Amino acid sequence: MADTPLYRLKDIKFRYGDRFCLDIPNLIVDRGSSLGLLGSNGAGKTTLLKLLALIENPDQGEMYLDGIRVSETDEAAKRNVTILLQDPYLLKRSVFENVAYGLRVRGEKRYLSERVFEALTWVGLTPQDFAGRNWHELSGGEAQRVALAARLVLRPYVLILDEPTANVDQQSASLIKEAITVCRTAYHTSLIVASHDLPWLSSVTDTIKRVYDGRVLGFGARNLLAGPWHLDEDGLWKKALPDAQKICVMDPPDANAPALLDPSDIMISVEHPSRRSAQNILRGIITQMTVENGFRQVLVDVTISDILLTCRISRKTAESLHLIPGKEVYVLFKASSAQWY
Repeated sequence: MADTPLYRLKDIKFRYGDRFCLDIPNLIVDRGSSLGLLGSNGAGKTTLLKLLALIENPDQGEMYLDGIRVSETDEAAKRNVTILLQDPYLLKRSVFENVAYGLRVRGEKRYLSERVFEALTWVGLTPQDFAGRNWHELSGGEAQRVALAARLVLRPYVLILDEPTANVDQQSASLIKEAITVCRTAYHTSLIVASHDLPWLSSVTDTIKRVYDGRVLGFGARNLLAGPWHLDEDGLWKKALPDAQKICVMDPPDANAPALLDPSDIMISVEHPSRRSAQNILRGIITQMTVENGFRQVLVDVTISDILLTCRISRKTAESLHLIPGKEVYVLFKASSAQWY
């Protein structure tokens, strides 16, 4: 049982009308892990989260939770999975009753006040100040944290979050991160979260995968480069980023095709290169660094405009360049390094 994954999805398809929304041949989520999902609006992230939360059923394929096929999973097992959607709904009651609601429904009334106060404290809301407030007296960030507390109080086996930091201030985003970390440590909760906040997502998850057009891409550290691509005068296909930088690729099969870029094909420089043959020289900020392969290599996550690229370099190179999170760097790669999916 110890080697059984938390989730195993096989040949999953989910349709909205006549088109496929999700097409996932295989997906494994390990127990105790924290998985991050990246993708644009409409990519299928929310639908995938709802499937994993067992509130939607696939049109075909098999999904297993702890080795048991979901169609055969009993209701008690399903209650171990809880989800917080992007626009949380609060009951028209006090903060205390919103957080306590799930415990009351489950008949878990022992130490109810203590558990509610604990969950409020985790999300940075002082029980003495907030427990008696009504739902309409909360700011957007406070309402999001109350909704999260209502999930954390259940001490979930699996916690699924859809854009938990959307429309909240930086302080609330930081407090949400801290609350998730405390819950995972205290109750060994597995985490699956989708977010557009790349630095935040990198800080709370062990692995990030990309969702694109209903498919899960970018397994491991591979990068996803999504279109649309436009043919430029120099014969290269390019995509303009919001900060006016451009990504160059070679001969996409179509203008919207996604490409995969291996982290080992990317170089890092702390100064703007003056004599490099690489067509892509992009400026970004290091958001995370992770040592791998017996401390011989380092994965460096660099946020460039609205995308995140993971680069693989030697530990010696990382030390010689004095790389640390928050440092501005340049990433370099050839247009031909992008491999079409």
